[in-house]
Amino acid sequence: MDGALDCFTRLRPRLLGLAYRMLGSLAEAEDVVQDVWLGWNETGAAQADDAEAWLAVATSRRAIDRLRRARAERARYVGLWLPEPVLTQDAPATPEDLHEAANDLSVAFLTVLERLAPQARAAFLLREAFDADYAQIARVLDKSEAACRQIVHRAKAQLREQQPRYRVPAQAHRRLMQRFLDAWNAGDLGAMSALMDDSATLIGDGGGIVATFPAPMVGGPRIARLLFASTLRRERGLRLQAATINGRLGVLRYFGDALESAQAYHSDGERILGVYVQRNPHKLRRIALGATARLG
Repeated sequence: MDGALDCFTRLRPRLLGLAYRMLGSLAEAEDVVQDVWLGWNETGAAQADDAEAWLAVATSRRAIDRLRRARAERARYVGLWLPEPVLTQDAPATPEDLHEAANDLSVAFLTVLERLAPQARAAFLLREAFDADYAQIARVLDKSEAACRQIVHRAKAQLREQQPRYRVPAQAHRRLMQRFLDAWNAGDLGAMSALMDDSATLIGDGGGIVATFPAPMVGGPRIARLLFASTLRRERGLRLQAATINGRLGVLRYFGDALESAQAYHSDGERILGVYVQRNPHKLRRIALGATARLG
């Protein structure tokens, strides 16, 4: 039992990362991984020769089932849906790993993945983010390897037009965001606007609980003015805090002691291309408590 627990503990961040990328909800991902742990022990699978493969297959299958149910709920969601943002701190071992992890965990990337059906999403993630072979994907989907190759190919084609265009090193993004945050804190609208791409897009998620925009806002100058407007309400105790959100530097905006939004940013390293503003209190609860996550 101790050996099984050690093995599961070692693999848990990777399993949690897979489930979170599938579901866009850390709470649901944790439920999936907990179910996998219970099933692993109850069925005797903890004695399997290839524990990592068994756990990855089980996690993927449970996540597919959970995502199918979630998609029906999201069809009734009020306003625009964004994934639950996660504070991340633990850096991967190498700069190359940091670059890849930040890209495939980003809010921009997870938002695009919503376009894929559950099985296609699992196949794409297993292949592209977790480097699984087609034999393993076939076990997850209960299909032939040839069929899985087609599913991954179609998923790539479906995402090609919507996938974030730029995959820049985290440090380049960080430097840009620090300049933007400095300008914001200084109340320098001109500098904020200069760092926004003319065709930048802002998407907000209020979950029908708090007010936000019912459709994406397009235009860097408009977005800069919107964000700048909060500096005119300093009497409410505005505080802007840099934070690593889903592997990329973003902004937590507070009024007084209350977290008002978690803002993830997508950039090309020189200009901000996308802003993802999470205002749904349910999705902010974990960040408000200061909780971080280690996702493989």
